[in-house]
This record gives sequence, structure tokens and C-alpha cells, in this order.
Amino acid sequence: MDYLDQLPIDGFNHDLFERNKTLLDQGVAPKPYTKTGTTIVGLMYEGGVVLGADTRATGGSMVLDKMCDKLHMLAPNIFAAGAGTAADLEHVTLNIGYQLELLRLYSGRQSRVITAITLLTEHLFKYGGNIGAYLIVGGVDASGPQLFMISADGTYRHHPFHTMGSGSLAAMSMFETEYRDHMTKEEAMQLAAKAVESGIFNDLGSGSSVDLVAVDKDGHDHKRTLRNYNHKAYKSTIEYNFPRGVTPVKKEYPLVITEVSAMDLE
Repeated sequence: MDYLDQLPIDGFNHDLFERNKTLLDQGVAPKPYTKTGTTIVGLMYEGGVVLGADTRATGGSMVLDKMCDKLHMLAPNIFAAGAGTAADLEHVTLNIGYQLELLRLYSGRQSRVITAITLLTEHLFKYGGNIGAYLIVGGVDASGPQLFMISADGTYRHHPFHTMGSGSLAAMSMFETEYRDHMTKEEAMQLAAKAVESGIFNDLGSGSSVDLVAVDKDGHDHKRTLRNYNHKAYKSTIEYNFPRGVTPVKKEYPLVITEVSAMDLE
């Protein structure tokens, strides 16, 4: 029987966890943990919330994607900024977004922020932190603007501003210095951009561009690549034309081409 046929099709598969535990018991050294990097922020203003994120996706010391979108729409009035494992974040936010859409179709009412928080925390709690999804969720409903921070183990906190990711300490310094109550939308977006920039400039795992989204009772204002620090300053005009023979040929493999008639193809 093929190995893929033996894998369970419902829920998480913990076979690899058992395999790794067995290898550890046998004295096999584990592979080093691959560090990821991100700077995500969120803050409340008078009548709404602003979420911000950088766009660098890393795996260890390598930049894997310079334009990763870390702001996920859960509902038209609810957004989430994600840090952690990109694939986990993509699937978790899509899953919760689909559930919220089904609830809207059934009830005919706007999604509530606390509903999104409940669905996310219950889903993450079941897997005990094995899903690498760390989220800052913000939105506006009938109860007004709300902002939450959710860890991978399903715990959550509610504060007027949050930061997460490897650049969170640098971003938090901006909030602790300049945040104040009753900010306007423009002031909040400028402060969020400054906080993400602080992470970009002071954390090697964060970089490239600044993405922002502001959510209020009138809808959302999603600004992709608001500020870009990854563009090329110039375009090279040098044309490289290497003559034949520059690269030495160590071995040749003759290519034999045989003619095939239309009758042979039938």
C-alpha cells in the first residue's frame, strides 16, 4: 500500500512528531530550527482600527519572498495581520473567512469581531500551538472598533495597540512613545507606518515594503506597498556578450534525434 494512502484525511497528522521523538530517543540530533521574521502592528483610533505589516518572508537567513501579503481579510469589516508560518496563516485565515461568510449568508447580518476571535482561538487551541499562526485581528461592528492579539496556542489579549513578530520590540517603542487616545485615521496610519518602518530598519527578518489597512464603519482602506524600500535605484545598461569557448566543456553528451511519423503517434 502506498504511504500516502495510509495518511489520515481528517485533522492534523502527528506521525512526524512520533518519528522525531523516536529519533531523539535514539540519539539522532535534530535539525536546527528555521527562524522566520515579521513585523506586524495594530492600533485603535477614534472610530476604527489600523493594521500594518512588512512584506518580507524569510526562512532562516534567506529572503524567500519580498512582497508577501501579511494582511488577510476575514470579513469586509474585519482584517488580520499574520506572523509565523506563511502557509499556516494563509489556510487558517481562509478557513475562518469562509466560516464567517457562511454565517453572514445564514443570518443576513454583518460579521462580529468577537465571532472571528472565538472561531480563531477555538481552532488554534485544538492544536496546542502546532499551527504557526500569530495574529493581530482588528475590525469594526455594532459594538465599535475592537483590536485583539492571538497567539498560536489560542490565547488572546485586548489592548489599544499591539505588535508581534521578530521586529515587534522596535515597533512597540514607537507605540509606547507616540500613541495617544482619540487619534484621527491619518495620524493612526502614519504612526502604524512608522512602527513597521522601525521593525524594517532594526530587524533583519523584516523588510521590503509597508502595507496598511484601516477599518471603520464606512468600510476598509487597504493600501498595498504604501512605502517601498526594496526598489532598484538604477537599471544596469551593461550588455554582457560572452564569446563561445569562455566556459570550458568537460564532457559532451550526444543528442540523438529520430524522426517520428504521424502514423507512429496514432
